[in-house]
Amino acid sequence: MKIDTFALERYFAKHEFSARYLLSSSDCESLSLAGLLEMADEETEELWDGLKLGYTESQGHPLLRQEIAAIYESIRPQEVLVLALEEGIYLLMLALLSAGDHLICTFPGYQSLYEVARSLGCQVSLWQPDESQGWRFDLDWLRETLHQDTRLVVTNFPHNPTGHLPEVDWYREMVEIVGAHGAYLLSDEMYRFLEFGERQTLPAGCYLYERAVSLCGLSKSFGLPGLRIGWVAAQDSGVLAKMAELKDYTTICSSAPSEILALVALRNRGRIVKEQLQRLHCNLILMEQFFRDRSDIFAWNRPGGGSVCFPRMLTVENTHGFCESLVAETGIMLAPSSVFQFGNAHVRIGFGRQDLAEVLGLFGKYLDSAL
Repeated sequence: MKIDTFALERYFAKHEFSARYLLSSSDCESLSLAGLLEMADEETEELWDGLKLGYTESQGHPLLRQEIAAIYESIRPQEVLVLALEEGIYLLMLALLSAGDHLICTFPGYQSLYEVARSLGCQVSLWQPDESQGWRFDLDWLRETLHQDTRLVVTNFPHNPTGHLPEVDWYREMVEIVGAHGAYLLSDEMYRFLEFGERQTLPAGCYLYERAVSLCGLSKSFGLPGLRIGWVAAQDSGVLAKMAELKDYTTICSSAPSEILALVALRNRGRIVKEQLQRLHCNLILMEQFFRDRSDIFAWNRPGGGSVCFPRMLTVENTHGFCESLVAETGIMLAPSSVFQFGNAHVRIGFGRQDLAEVLGLFGKYLDSAL
């Protein structure tokens, strides 16, 4: 198996822990360990205090799977597999795909959502949105691109990196199209619950369709990437069983402390997500003013959900070079569109962090002097 370099992750490995200011992080503000433990109820407090650092159940702690299942309308704990998020993508594709199969994936996006399939010898069609229509994805293109070898369709909403969030009716129609074809659906729902204004939370793919697998976790909406806890939920017991078997060759089981902390977080999901949304709403106001003041430099589509957006730079020919100069001269890290394999005209900006006002102020001064 030969797989291409993961451009986004290599770029973050180069800059994330040396840059002073992170303006491209895709996650929300991280919680502290002390702050999370303050939310523990009596049961989770006892579990934490009495925790032994042994192996955990391969499928995930029963209480954790029960709490995850409660997020969905009709998923049972046995229809949940706890894993690391990147691992979930990898295991699902190993479980479902063979050389010659066809995969459709929303693009630009997280590279492993299509690169793993390529490495397995699959044909890959990248489903690109229309920037002039607010990064909207065309359902007619999907209908025309599905063919007899299409085994898996991969979607990600709210979308990273654009922040696009489709309407519920659009999403239901998309699932119906995939279902009528008989293909599997991987629904990447990492930014679920982070919807703005009147935008509704999309129904989970695993609820709408028996061949859909929902991928979610605590890294983005919950601000807990350090726990490395995610999950897949699906009605298809065969797919989950195969993934569980393959997991014996990857992590085998999750970290015992992380599972208990994840249980605490999920039992307080309303409070945690509410606080993240409040921060995002405040930061969106800052973002709108920032782009309004620099409409000669940026063209942007206001995101419908999530914690990232993908503005086009109007006066910069190569955003990769711009971003390298920016971090070298100011310590501000931005991700250029080249690390998403999507040309050199855009940058991804993350607006889920507490220090956004400070960083935008510094970024604005740099732009005003450099451009």
